[in-house]
Amino acid sequence: MTTTRTLRGLLRGGAGIAVATAVQNVAAYAFTIAAARRLGPAEYSAVASLMGLLLVVVVVALGLQATGARKIAAAPERRVEIEAAVMAATYRSALWLGLLCVLSTPVMAWGLGLDSWAPALMIGLSAVPLTIMGGQSGVLQGEKRWGSLGAVYLGVGVGRLLVGGAALAFSPTALAAMVGVALAAWIPALIGAIALGHLGRGAARSAVEHGENLLREVADNSHALLAFFALSNADVVVARVVFDEHEAGLYAGGLILTKAVLFLPQFVVVVAFPTMASAAGRRSVYLKALALVAGIGLTATLGAWILSDLAVTFIGGPAYESVRPQIAWFALLGTLLAMVQILVYEVVARQHRASVGWLWVGLVAVAVCGAVVATSGSLLATVLLIDGAVLMALAVSTHLLRTRDDAPSPAQ
Repeated sequence: MTTTRTLRGLLRGGAGIAVATAVQNVAAYAFTIAAARRLGPAEYSAVASLMGLLLVVVVVALGLQATGARKIAAAPERRVEIEAAVMAATYRSALWLGLLCVLSTPVMAWGLGLDSWAPALMIGLSAVPLTIMGGQSGVLQGEKRWGSLGAVYLGVGVGRLLVGGAALAFSPTALAAMVGVALAAWIPALIGAIALGHLGRGAARSAVEHGENLLREVADNSHALLAFFALSNADVVVARVVFDEHEAGLYAGGLILTKAVLFLPQFVVVVAFPTMASAAGRRSVYLKALALVAGIGLTATLGAWILSDLAVTFIGGPAYESVRPQIAWFALLGTLLAMVQILVYEVVARQHRASVGWLWVGLVAVAVCGAVVATSGSLLATVLLIDGAVLMALAVSTHLLRTRDDAPSPAQ
């Protein structure tokens, strides 16, 4: 009965967020599909690699969001103080991360085999507004202001589709696509600033000092999320390095479906995390969230298998027809990653930092094993096995650590 009530609570509380994240993902993937069709496999491979790298860069934003939400959920009576500290840490992080990415542009361009530095430069220019948005979203999530948070999420997807689509229409190049992404990143940050207009006006000077202290936890949480996003994007980089441009582009096209399934149940993570991080009711919330995510992902995988024609159309049309035999497996990979994501957020909620090591082990395994595969199908099979093993290892370690935490102390 308790399980049923919790699941209903997740669904009811996440209804608005579910709609917002659904629109966000549809709009974002509409941009991705437009890029895949407009650019073709070879040019799209460069965009896919850069977008995968951008996902890794924005883990700082996700770390800020997780930290802000966790702190506010755990101590709602200190909301104003925590808000000011989160935003102080956010602005510092945004400036330093943007500068670091800009300085790293030549390395990124060389590593991805780009002919020009300009597309890689857009990573740094995108990092600043996306990091600011992360801190804003953490405050909204911790306060459970789902309407405002939903508006921010809508700004991410719709902004990328409109601005990025216009850039692609103007010029069908990887540079144009990434310029559109960078410009669109300011839209959700502006929405967040409007929603949190009261922040900063009456903030105490101590907020800066608290922000500096907060950065330690942001670094730990970002490390956990960095490991997850590095693992979930390692294969597209491996494909770019190991295969020719055409086959790498085909694999990247299949990963469009993987990422769609990964982010399909995003509302579950958003709504469940504050409860997972609070003192009350977090013992089994992640298990219920995990079951819900698995159900959504497996349903999507079955749909991709039955409607393979539609799935191929979804990822880019006839140019990606050779991906059809693996289409359901790409969807299953997204399901595994979505479940891993739930466990990663449980690690962040409970600050079980040692468990993050399993993600890095998986990343090394993908890099080493992926370097010796001969075909994209073999790479997909390899990644499925490795990610499945990481999921099991995280599930076991999370269960053992939760049991240890919940055990009564000898004094009791």
